[in-house]
Amino acid sequence: MLPAFLSGCSRGSEKPVVIGSKKFTESVILAEMGTQLARAGGVEARRDDLGGTPALWLALTGGDIDAYPEYTGTITRQILNADPPDLAAALAAHGVRVSRSLGFRNNYALGMRKDVAAAKGIATISDLRTHPALRLGFIHEFLDRPDGWPGVKRRYELPQTDVQGMNHTLAYRALVEKAIDVTEVYTTDGEIAQFDLLALTDDRHFFPAYEAVWLYRADLETRHPKVVAQLRRLEGRISEADMQRMNGRAQGEQKEDERQIAGEFLHNTVGLEGGPAVGSIDGSLGGRLLETTYEHLRLVVPSLLAAVLVAVPLGMVAARRPTLGTVVLALTGVLQTIPSLALLLFMIPLMMWLVGQGTGAPPAIAALFLYSLLPIVRNTHAGLIGIPAPLRESAEALGLPWWAILWRIEIPLAVPTILAGVRTAAVINVGTATLGGFIGAGGYGRPILRGIDKFDVPLMLEGAIPAAVMALAIEAFFGLIERLVSRRR
Repeated sequence: MLPAFLSGCSRGSEKPVVIGSKKFTESVILAEMGTQLARAGGVEARRDDLGGTPALWLALTGGDIDAYPEYTGTITRQILNADPPDLAAALAAHGVRVSRSLGFRNNYALGMRKDVAAAKGIATISDLRTHPALRLGFIHEFLDRPDGWPGVKRRYELPQTDVQGMNHTLAYRALVEKAIDVTEVYTTDGEIAQFDLLALTDDRHFFPAYEAVWLYRADLETRHPKVVAQLRRLEGRISEADMQRMNGRAQGEQKEDERQIAGEFLHNTVGLEGGPAVGSIDGSLGGRLLETTYEHLRLVVPSLLAAVLVAVPLGMVAARRPTLGTVVLALTGVLQTIPSLALLLFMIPLMMWLVGQGTGAPPAIAALFLYSLLPIVRNTHAGLIGIPAPLRESAEALGLPWWAILWRIEIPLAVPTILAGVRTAAVINVGTATLGGFIGAGGYGRPILRGIDKFDVPLMLEGAIPAAVMALAIEAFFGLIERLVSRRR
């Protein structure tokens, strides 16, 4: 039932072109350029901000997105796990095509404060070997990928053990405030100049060249050839200095909007007219709030309704069959112990298999549905077993069948307790749904995550405050229903 519902509500009759983005500023700017170029190709288009490389690659090969900006080093080291002689042919085997370079490289490097590096005599990555007590902070993807920390540590035989995982923007803040000593940087990051940092020389030439390119589905050229032609207008048009300036505008004190930055560059470089489309997520504050509220409700309401339809019967079974009930309560309890982000990511391949869509709303709704089961199952079970035995015995003495006892006596008496479980599940649901922003599900998680990436407190609050208001509103709504039900008993 749930997979069919997810499939039905997730696909429209006319699917827009979707340009994917990783969750860092440069990728968002490039993806926004791609979105505006796609619209110039005469189609409806939108940008989806997803997670890291694995999520984007899965979304691209699965058809959830049509294109996204990537880097050649990432393609060979992390996606293909090989350095093929013909990159285009290797990608074609996956139904993916690659553009020529957009004109710049965004190479990995290790960065330090210049004053700290000078005081310790550090200029190259090899110099880190003589300073084992240095504190390092990297994004989680860099900690795991072979062309990240594991490979650097092996190539340079580095001894450091104090290594933390953290958001890229927060790592810069920690570096400036001397909470850490070393972090990974991208050579086009605006923060390098902003914070006067030193990019350590890769003296053993570990990091490959990370040429910026478009990856796009092969069928996009058949479905929308004008979109592909528009995307390829950027080939060779963006210099490293251009990209660093754009990143600096988005990450600097003014926190300029990526849509505006992308639109201005396209206008000045390729003569694109019209600018960003009206009515997208990055319009006026009121428009953004309306859209993110709709997206959040689109996650919360169906997952909660599905949970009620499944959990209440499970609670009834648990109350009627104590042995089976122990198993039901244990399984729903285990689901509740799984970290929410881990459960969300686990849903990506599962939903890809079930409904053919591994990112966006379906996996988020499925994860929220599972998280909502325990409070409702447990309260339904508690409400039913808490009914005084003499009432059941009297009903049985009158000759009522079990189903009549359940629907006419037990359920009405247990309704307040069941509603309390639904109320708890709903409030949990609203907060947990913000994590849907990691996989392009939208909602209040979108501005929260973008605010974290840009260290933009107003943008974070744009998602956090409405989420809190929605949770309070739902709490009050169900509280009112509980009081009305209690008065009628």
